[in-house]
Amino acid sequence: MTQEVEVGTLYGVGVGPGDPELLTIKAYKYLRQCPVIAFPQRREGSKSYALEIAELYVNSTEKTMLGLIFPMTTNPDVLRQQWQQTVDSLWEHLRLGLDVAFVTEGDPLMYSTFIHMSRLVKQRHPQVQVRTIPGVSSINGAASAFDVPLADGNQTIAIVPATGDVEKTRKMLEDHDCVVFIKVAKVLDWMIELLEDMGLLDKAMVGTRVTGKEEVLWHNVRELYGVDANYMTLMVVKK
Repeated sequence: MTQEVEVGTLYGVGVGPGDPELLTIKAYKYLRQCPVIAFPQRREGSKSYALEIAELYVNSTEKTMLGLIFPMTTNPDVLRQQWQQTVDSLWEHLRLGLDVAFVTEGDPLMYSTFIHMSRLVKQRHPQVQVRTIPGVSSINGAASAFDVPLADGNQTIAIVPATGDVEKTRKMLEDHDCVVFIKVAKVLDWMIELLEDMGLLDKAMVGTRVTGKEEVLWHNVRELYGVDANYMTLMVVKK
């Protein structure tokens, strides 16, 4: 009689915002423990920021390194097909009883590709246990880099994906003591104009790849008007 193999566990492992020393002890434990390390990539053969950090702590020749492609597109058909392939790739290892650690920048449960991926794995393969290992987010990294407390006492804070909605952005700034705008690169110009109009431009700080070796910080946000900023850019506005 053939004994059924218990399926592996899928771990979402946050590796921090960029500084390799911000990897947690628990994340290190599971990176060492899991035989399969999965990582996001934009195209075949490319590396990711998260993988660069993970490879400092594990010997990739002793692991199965599983690159999962997440294309930068809004085409629903392309996305549907790619997500299906991603889940299939994970299942090929999980069904053999192999634990998989999917490494993600920051925290796996905050604006991460792991969120949607784990949801699909649960839907298609409910027998798979999914666990997350928290990581230091870029928001915490930015607070440290700028040496600014995000919230103190009864102060309120909002974490907002930067969009083209000017009035929503204005209300967020009016209603909170501190607002962190992520993915702000494409809307920097009108954000600067709005902050100027509200008298808050001198309360704003912008950082790219915070805590990492490519970190760049701006305290004078006016310098960024018209600049093509890196995708990994966020803004902190602390009133």
